[in-house]
Amino acid sequence: MSGISDVRLKLHAEELRREQRLKLFNVPVELGRWGLMAHRWNSRRELLELTPEQLRDIGLTPEQARQEGLKPFWRG
Repeated sequence: MSGISDVRLKLHAEELRREQRLKLFNVPVELGRWGLMAHRWNSRRELLELTPEQLRDIGLTPEQARQEGLKPFWRG
């Protein structure tokens, strides 16, 4: 590959990671405080139930998923 192609691939990968991070933490504002906590509790519980293949699809390692899934729902 040429140097330019390498740079494009690297920038594209970083852009995808940034978008995934935004989607992971992007919660509807109309939920309110208690709705947000319930959303965190449910999504973190579901995260712990994903298979390694599903985690790979969303760009997380099992360790990252475990770390996020075990966080208390009141912590952002």
